[in-house]
Amino acid sequence: QVQLVESGGGLVQAGDSLRLSCAASGRTFTFSRSTMGWFRQAPGKEREFVAAISSSGGSTYYADSVKGRFTISRDNAKNTVYLQMNSLKPEDTAVYYCAASPRYNAVRYASSDYLYWGQGTQVTVSS
Repeated sequence: QVQLVESGGGLVQAGDSLRLSCAASGRTFTFSRSTMGWFRQAPGKEREFVAAISSSGGSTYYADSVKGRFTISRDNAKNTVYLQMNSLKPEDTAVYYCAASPRYNAVRYASSDYLYWGQGTQVTVSS
């Protein structure tokens, strides 16, 4: 069984920063061979891609809406992926989900490419 546990969400003001973490575990899951991604879902909207990182960490990919403000990174020794979010805007308010794509080691942005999902962490940005 694979578990992804997000943390770091909260209520902040516009312009503030937050860092999300996602810790992965599972006997049959090799974190260092898995592409990891972050997605988000705002109330009344569909889940959308935010960022992805290749298994080695050498490649990253971002949605246009967060490019230049968010940074995804990973620590394969700690089985953890991070999302540093700077210059937060009210439109960044959403539940943020961590996802794992063990079938791929290159970046993926389609939610259908991800096999495992965390429970989500709420990020609320006030104006």
